[in-house]
Amino acid sequence: MEVESARVTTTEAASPLRKIISVASIAAGIQFGWALQLSLLTPYVQLLGIPHKWSSLIWLCGPVSGMIVQPIVGYYSDNCKSRFGRRKPFIAAGAVLVAIAVFLIGYAADFGHLMGDPKEGIKTRAISFFVLGFWILDVANNTLQGPCRALLADLSGSDHKKTRTANAFFSFFMAVGNILGYAAGSYTNLFHMFPFTETKSCDVYCANLKTCFFISIALLLVVTIIALSYVKEKPWSPEEGKTVDGGEITDADDKATKTPFFLEIFTALKNLERPMWILLMVTALNWLAWFPFLLFDTDWMGKEVYGGTSGGTAEQLRVYDNGVRAGALGLMLNAIVLGITSLAIETLARWIGGVQRLWGLVNFVLAICLVMTVVVTKLAEAHRRNDVIMTADGRLLPPPSGIKAAALAIFTILGIPQAITFSIPFALASIFCKTSGSDSSAGQGLSLGVLNLAIVVPQMVVSFLAGPFDALFGGGNLPAFVFGAVAAAVSGAVAIIMLPSPPPAAVAGGFH
Repeated sequence: MEVESARVTTTEAASPLRKIISVASIAAGIQFGWALQLSLLTPYVQLLGIPHKWSSLIWLCGPVSGMIVQPIVGYYSDNCKSRFGRRKPFIAAGAVLVAIAVFLIGYAADFGHLMGDPKEGIKTRAISFFVLGFWILDVANNTLQGPCRALLADLSGSDHKKTRTANAFFSFFMAVGNILGYAAGSYTNLFHMFPFTETKSCDVYCANLKTCFFISIALLLVVTIIALSYVKEKPWSPEEGKTVDGGEITDADDKATKTPFFLEIFTALKNLERPMWILLMVTALNWLAWFPFLLFDTDWMGKEVYGGTSGGTAEQLRVYDNGVRAGALGLMLNAIVLGITSLAIETLARWIGGVQRLWGLVNFVLAICLVMTVVVTKLAEAHRRNDVIMTADGRLLPPPSGIKAAALAIFTILGIPQAITFSIPFALASIFCKTSGSDSSAGQGLSLGVLNLAIVVPQMVVSFLAGPFDALFGGGNLPAFVFGAVAAAVSGAVAIIMLPSPPPAAVAGGFH
């Protein structure tokens, strides 16, 4: 989730489409690593010895950095006067930080072992390296995304059609990165590409994680180097004429009136009209529903569906690992459906009768899918109680194909509401900003910044409370999923009943 404060020069011409595609391709490298985080890192955290009820706290970095790092980076990239350009230094720095973070995460167990961590139980030193690397990784990803989107806006100039096309390509490459990341996460033998990744302190699962991250950083560096070498960004100077952004108005004499970014956010919140408040309410409820599943989806597959554990015997760990890999396959299917649905949002909105009705209905789909995780879990538990689940040589059997298919179907169907969640709120925020009759001076970037608060604050709430909340009900992932189902249903009802319909003309190009 990002907020950019992109300065736009009013006389700037649009760049060729091939340059825009080159910059947009960086999203594939960013999203490859993000997909690996979602599919593999929560189980890895537990392998290091962090209890399930506290593992969600690790994910606080995402919303915290999304709320702080991206606005700050976007703000300063607007005013950067480097000879290399305004955005490119930040993009390059973000890519380097990703490489450092991936190294720390992948080798956390090895570093901890060298410093005296025990073979079993909580590996305190490894956890310290992991947490440091994880926070650097999320800060780096946020450092990359804001300037990338801002550079796309710069390259698009005043051509609104090309701006929509640039964002469409960015979303497309995000889907490509997701598919590649989830596919890599679902394959169990990648570590054979780099045999040195398996060590005394790093088992097959850990070695696969290292290998996935090596591939991720290679992809990111390749697309970043190509884009930064090919696209020549013109350095900003005050002599170019009047430029406008969310925090500054500059004329040819370089006279500026600046307002602190977060003061602008506070002022914009005070001046919000009713449609934006309802949009924020629906968005916040929507993310209260989504984030528990995004945190623990592969852990649910490994633990509740497959019946393994991350801290049990070697055989239980093997089964858990198989479940996590199956979950990564489900996430890949989810990404495919997400990409296809994203291209059909405008058609779906016209067919259903409006974007607010579409968003409301898919939130009910989200609620039903989260409830179905309970049904699939109970079926898997009944199978383990009543059927043969172990071979003669002591190997645990996976769940029957019907249960696996049902679990994967949940992942796949969730791609539909996820596509809407990634599109409609941002489009509506822009539309309400354009059609508002308020005298507020908030622009597009600031409106998206306010919307970002409705996304990251629920994520922080879930990161703090999901683990302890699950523990109150005996552990596992289902309590947080049920809470998410309730939040999704309420979000759907509020969207259908209270969310205003945007003007038909405004919707036509709003979902790119």
